[in-house]
Amino acid sequence: MTNPLRELNKLGQSVWYDNLNRELLANGRLRKMVEEDGVSGGTSNPSIFEKAIASGDVYDDHIRELVARDAGIPAIFDALTVADVQQSADVFRPAYDATKGADGYASLEVPPDLAYDTQATIDNALRLFKALDRPNVMIKIPGTQEGLPAVEQCLSEGLNINITLLFSVDVYEQVARTYISALEKRAQRGEPVSGIASVASFFVSRVDSLTDDKLKAKIEASGSDVEKAHLHSLTGKAAVANAKIAYEKYRQIFSGPRWDALAAKGARVQRCLWASTSTKNPDFRDVIYVEELIGPDTVNTLPQNTLDAFRDHGRAALTLDQGVADAHDVIRRIESAGISFKAVTDELQTQGVKLFCDSFDKAVESIVGKREVLRGAGARA
Repeated sequence: MTNPLRELNKLGQSVWYDNLNRELLANGRLRKMVEEDGVSGGTSNPSIFEKAIASGDVYDDHIRELVARDAGIPAIFDALTVADVQQSADVFRPAYDATKGADGYASLEVPPDLAYDTQATIDNALRLFKALDRPNVMIKIPGTQEGLPAVEQCLSEGLNINITLLFSVDVYEQVARTYISALEKRAQRGEPVSGIASVASFFVSRVDSLTDDKLKAKIEASGSDVEKAHLHSLTGKAAVANAKIAYEKYRQIFSGPRWDALAAKGARVQRCLWASTSTKNPDFRDVIYVEELIGPDTVNTLPQNTLDAFRDHGRAALTLDQGVADAHDVIRRIESAGISFKAVTDELQTQGVKLFCDSFDKAVESIVGKREVLRGAGARA
């Protein structure tokens, strides 16, 4: 039988895995997904790492080794996450080689508590990129206003950057133009632009979750059956509409004389990456955020349940450039209902940074706990 995940590849969309961790590497499941499903990249973030380190003992040997060297908590955190991403990048290396650097990347995020500190983000991105020591790695930087100058500086210095926590089309447009500006700076200095890769990680399902909460409140407050029906018709529509409008912007930005000049020097487009694509609402189709967002030069990062579901019953067809006028209409109707979409996306980005910071703190707590347990075990031995 045809694997629908492989069909996405044929349509120009890369499938990345949204849960890189040590267990996945140790049991060979990541390599199996690469070989059987065409998975060609992956991402990690503080939430993923926190869950992985707290859920078992797969990191214990490495922590024990680091404890024996009297490594501090920051050094242990770095060593564990860097090793995970290095090993993942090695699994994806054949895809990187086969596509001449267009695909096959593993991503590691800068500490999320630096999301509003430009210089500290730059310093840590440079440090982590050097520590990873692989051509097919990306450093994830949040797309905050403080993060954007860091993105430009790091790209201009030749780092591969994954800009994360994007919710707003306006911010996405800033990110895409920042990428072009960074490449232009390199070109003006006579430096190559052909070896740099970047993705703009646009979060999807969370947009529906928050927008639908606001729509639900208005439905409950309305005394008009007609208005209630209108508001209800908008539920579950915002996220896909938002992403389709972002892709429309992508196609506009990466065309024309300015971009063509860079493309002539070998520059690659900065692909849109659809993140947070698991379905949160059980009333929605479980692969809606895959099926509705299929198009060339894009990436979809899938958690395990969504990857399995799409393999089982997903439908692969070009959809990203379909219904774009309707997408604009959906956002206009949401605004007309009294919901500020900018306020929604601003709130989501703030929430996203906080969630990552909370997960980062929990991961540190887990490392502290494991370090103490392993120290105690060593003393008893």
